[in-house]
Amino acid sequence: MVDPNASWRDTAREAKLGPFNAIAFVPLLLFLFNIGWRTFFILVLTLATLQTLEYFGFGPATFARYVRSLIAGKRRSASPWWM
Repeated sequence: MVDPNASWRDTAREAKLGPFNAIAFVPLLLFLFNIGWRTFFILVLTLATLQTLEYFGFGPATFARYVRSLIAGKRRSASPWWM
């Protein structure tokens, strides 16, 4: 019998289908609707990039935040820029 209190247990996990992140299936759908070498290479490049990020412990959103923090730099101003 399924515990009714455990229905929210896995909701914080990233959506995956097998070993691939759910975001990887957007280029797959693009490839299936427009079969060609260009979309195939976009699909392979996207899958390889997302799997490499996952190997290093980053998800797509986490990596975007990491890049944003690198662009912003270490120095944070204490007052707003418009004052």
